[in-house]
Amino acid sequence: MSDDAAPWLIVGLGNPGAEYAGNRHNIGFMVVDLLAERIGGKFKAHKARAQVVEGRIGPPGPANRRVVLAKPMSFMNLSGGPVTALRDFYKVPLERIVAVHDELDIDYPTLRLKLGGGDNGHNGLKSMTKSMGADYHRVRCGIGRPPGRMQVADFVLKDFSSTERKELDWFVDRAADSVECLVSEGLERAQSAYNG
Repeated sequence: MSDDAAPWLIVGLGNPGAEYAGNRHNIGFMVVDLLAERIGGKFKAHKARAQVVEGRIGPPGPANRRVVLAKPMSFMNLSGGPVTALRDFYKVPLERIVAVHDELDIDYPTLRLKLGGGDNGHNGLKSMTKSMGADYHRVRCGIGRPPGRMQVADFVLKDFSSTERKELDWFVDRAADSVECLVSEGLERAQSAYNG
């Protein structure tokens, strides 16, 4: 399969299980859930320990891209295993992998898209980079820093506050738009349109 024929692998990072569903750490799952809804797909179990939806994103014509939306069913700090298995299964080049994740160092609700870079203490990214290298795309969904002396782990594993929830649908919608733009029109276009 030539690189041109390879799909894009869009990975939402999060923790599986109903008790984590509304957590800040699960915004990646929320974004790929919305993308799946937009393309009319239902997540199905994949042998790579992930839930996947296959479909197409983008306008009709040359900018229409084949995508695999994925939610690793390992816990966050083990995301690299399922993502690497999906990469190998679908023969996806590293630069066509997009991780959608929460980001502490960016204010809520701000997006930043980039290619490569460090993991910034994010266990999902750390695991992916250890498994595959760092040169994949990131859609960084700002959640801001914990208030007061709250521990980071406690903060990311809490649901969005009632104030944050007022903007959450808009934020998830915008993040999903940015993924579609990245895949169809490239990183520079997506950065200029969506980077906050």
